Amino acid sequence: MNSERIRIVIVGAGIAGLATALALARHGLRCHVFEQARLLSEVGAGVQLSPNSTRLLHQLGLENRLRRVAVQPQAIEMRRWDDNSVLRRTPLGAACEQHFGAPYYTVHRADLYQGLLERLAAGTLHLGLRCTELRESRRGVQVQFADGSLTTADLVVGADGIHSRVRDVLVRDQPRYSGHSIYRALIPAERVPFLREEPKVVLWLGPGRHCVSYPVSGGNQINLAATVPDPCWRAESWSAQGKTEDLARAYADWTPEVRALTSAPDVVSRWALHDRDCLHRWSTNRITVIGDAAHPMLPFFAQGANQAVEDAIVLAECLRNVGPEGITAGLVRYENVRRPRTCEVHRRSRANTTALHLRDGAAQRDRDTALATHAALGDQEWLYGYDAEAAVTAATAGR
Repeated sequence: MNSERIRIVIVGAGIAGLATALALARHGLRCHVFEQARLLSEVGAGVQLSPNSTRLLHQLGLENRLRRVAVQPQAIEMRRWDDNSVLRRTPLGAACEQHFGAPYYTVHRADLYQGLLERLAAGTLHLGLRCTELRESRRGVQVQFADGSLTTADLVVGADGIHSRVRDVLVRDQPRYSGHSIYRALIPAERVPFLREEPKVVLWLGPGRHCVSYPVSGGNQINLAATVPDPCWRAESWSAQGKTEDLARAYADWTPEVRALTSAPDVVSRWALHDRDCLHRWSTNRITVIGDAAHPMLPFFAQGANQAVEDAIVLAECLRNVGPEGITAGLVRYENVRRPRTCEVHRRSRANTTALHLRDGAAQRDRDTALATHAALGDQEWLYGYDAEAAVTAATAGR
């Protein structure tokens, strides 16, 4: 096949980069993944995987692992901050898998990452190499690394996150601070027994902040993510060691369930939340971006990892059976498929900065009415029912 001659370099070995390498491999496209870290680790704690990406991860060979280590929550609940009353309950579990043909998982990020890593072909991953410069010509792209070494490729895929060096080729923009930071922690499940009765994702919504919990690690741990307004983030790093007493104080007047949850961690991290505006152009002739390098989102819609997996599958489909001379057309098709969808998800993620944090009043009551009105699984069809491969087929047929 012509595609066997394509030399592909992926910059970044996070979830987006590894998923892209596996998606390419499905179509016989070999690549090399370059990662600046000398040792691999996945920071963070939990991640929600919705059916639009889990069916794709199953196709990439992760089904057995995910069914073993992840949790299938029975519902997503949104609750009031002060009295714990349910504003909306969307069923998941078996009903979700039956409706969308794939499950909803909550999983420890490291378990997902290790599953991707184990599927990677030997010799694909190269550590300790930080991309510093890209030089594109008609014949290919030269990639330079901080140690002075070079490699060349027909195509470079930037999967290097919100700080992407590859994105700089397309636009010189900067991350945008949301005005919020987030506390993250993993809690032994026995410390919050009221959350063990039924595995579920719970969001408590209140003035200026919200709190999320769900089980991971086979139900042995509870993932906590709790936002706080923080207009003047002063730490040099985007992430820092948090103080458990500050977290507890931030939710001191909330419902007893939230107070118990936010008082339970031994250790918390604290992250400043950034995104970037949607790109108007994703690619040059031989360079493109994927995942957070393309569309870094706030975590207020739980779709960052899911959209990265969709990106990976679509890009691989667009490069299927394409030789070096067809790369540019493939990248145009990839952008045409992905840009409208990711921009909409990005818009909703950013809008939730306000929507999830309304003070009690008329706007909050209108929001709560809308939440209850759209609680059915079918209301999530546009998001969970999305078929990335079918989207490529439709775009190809319509060109």
